[in-house]
Amino acid sequence: MTRGNQRDLAREKNMKKLQEKNKVHRDDGLSAAARKEADAEKMRQKQAAAEARKNGGGS
Repeated sequence: MTRGNQRDLAREKNMKKLQEKNKVHRDDGLSAAARKEADAEKMRQKQAAAEARKNGGGS
């Protein structure tokens, strides 16, 4: 019967590993749409800053 027990333990261990792997890295409580909008705003700011450096930092 140990073999069945080992199989069950291996399944539990694998399930736990998969759950940890599939966890969302950013757990900030935002919905998917809100997160998408926040990311888009950050990207717009980043692009504006890069454009400002490109235009203002010329030699």
